[in-house]
Amino acid sequence: MYAKRRLGSLTLLLLITILTSVAWASPQAPPRAPTPPPAAPAPIPAPVPVIGRVWPVGARPAVVRGWEAPATAYARGHRGVDLAAAPGVPVRSVAAGRVSFAGRVAGRGVVAVELTGTGLPPLRTTYEPVRASVRKGDEVAPGQFVGTVEPTGGHCAGTCLHWGLLRGDAYLDPLSLLPPWLLRRGPSRLLPVLGVPLPRLPAA
Repeated sequence: MYAKRRLGSLTLLLLITILTSVAWASPQAPPRAPTPPPAAPAPIPAPVPVIGRVWPVGARPAVVRGWEAPATAYARGHRGVDLAAAPGVPVRSVAAGRVSFAGRVAGRGVVAVELTGTGLPPLRTTYEPVRASVRKGDEVAPGQFVGTVEPTGGHCAGTCLHWGLLRGDAYLDPLSLLPPWLLRRGPSRLLPVLGVPLPRLPAA
């Protein structure tokens, strides 16, 4: 009887030892990494407000080369528009703002104007090549002259004004500043006035 009881105890102890060894030998699953929170959506760039009141040069200048958005920050493209303009033609600020730069960059005259009420960072228009008639810090009104076109060649086949628009370091289409009526306006036409007779042509 005693031998059977002792044998049973030994068998139970051996079984417990084997189960414990198996448990310790089993590989432990690595702890699961916490699930990262969902990425925040990319900020939507603020729309460009239609605040332009005049073209930078002329009444409706020819666009020699339009805006070509680059695929990336350093990709090829055309970061602005080129407007046909002869040397000496006055250059105007298209909207109200403050002159943030007036000087020379790589031998070319450049004027930059931060536009009033366009958020943070503010929109900034650039004009080149321009012989500046304003200084950094000057307040300018829509249509106010900021300089004249310089006869610096190389950018266009003829003489032109390069007009740019930026928000921070991001380039935008400057034509988006202008309202549709300015973009569509053609040459002025004289219309007859009611009650006023048309002038007579001289006799042949």
